[in-house]
Amino acid sequence: MFDLFQLDGPAKARRIVVAMSGGVDSSVVAALAARTGAETIGITLQLYDHGAAVNRVGSCCAGQDIRDARAVCDRLGIAHYVFDHESRFRDSVIEQFADEYMNGRTPIPCVRCNMGVKFTDLFRLAKDLGADCLATGHYVRRVEGPSGAELHRSIDPARDQSYFLFATTADQLDYLRFPLGGMPKADVRAIAQEMGLGVAMKPDSQDICFVPNGDYASVVRKVRPDAESDGAIVDMEGRELGRHKGLIHYTVGQRRGLELGGLAEPLYVVRLDPAAQQVVVGPKAALAVSAARIVDPNWLGAVEGRPLMAKVRSLSKPVPARMQGEWLTFEGPEYGVAPGQAAVLFDGDQVLGGGWIAETQRAIEFAAA
Repeated sequence: MFDLFQLDGPAKARRIVVAMSGGVDSSVVAALAARTGAETIGITLQLYDHGAAVNRVGSCCAGQDIRDARAVCDRLGIAHYVFDHESRFRDSVIEQFADEYMNGRTPIPCVRCNMGVKFTDLFRLAKDLGADCLATGHYVRRVEGPSGAELHRSIDPARDQSYFLFATTADQLDYLRFPLGGMPKADVRAIAQEMGLGVAMKPDSQDICFVPNGDYASVVRKVRPDAESDGAIVDMEGRELGRHKGLIHYTVGQRRGLELGGLAEPLYVVRLDPAAQQVVVGPKAALAVSAARIVDPNWLGAVEGRPLMAKVRSLSKPVPARMQGEWLTFEGPEYGVAPGQAAVLFDGDQVLGGGWIAETQRAIEFAAA
């Protein structure tokens, strides 16, 4: 299975560093690397709350997860190092997560973590250790193309994580390896069981590891105590329909939780106005977007003016679109496009890169609030 790591030369002359979160995926990557005969080193970054997270299911990179990663390395007979990056993770991911919600945007901390703490810091550590590559348990594929390494979606669409890795640079892609991208999850667990790894049936980590029980608001309140300033819920013409308990409880496209009774039709969150502390609501048609302005892009392939597919939410299907300058124009109306989220562009399975949604253009004009 050495070809999974796409490295030249004899296995015994190679050194592979594996990013280990304590879950089954990264543990199997470490097992596959060790099985090749290459010197394999596991690295875990302790990212947050190592006390409270010890026994919490669905976390990663803290508490029991670090113990699990160490146990796997002991089982495999490979070295394991833990580096404390809690303060850097708090400053670059958690603080930014809270600020985005405070500013009326919907953040994606997993991308920020991959862009900064995980890939940047792990790259430095792996290279300091003289590794030939850094391997991770992400479900994406690294494919050698005519112009170099390309990023492609996983063969298992239910596990594909390409949306969260759009910010991977070309230089990083040269050094990264994703040996699980060509496997279904069932095969990964089977390998873990075959090799006697204690994490074989461990539940997958949740999307946002530092958010207990999916309660985003509690995390934001802890970081920004003034996060729950109340304000008005207004319609598209600015008429007050009710009150809200803080912008952090709402996102574009949301319908539930508005608590507006006696209305003729369902209303959705159309936008958030942090300056006025207002939640602006409207009919579903008001959510239709024709274009989105993309900032801070990372391109892995040509995108300008060509037909491509765009994914604007982690759980949405890619839709036809074109990139013209800063603007991503959709072939048809797209719904629930939220500032702060990412737009990731594809040509078939190949990831062309992406950027951050800064603003949107409505497909249907309504009176401004």
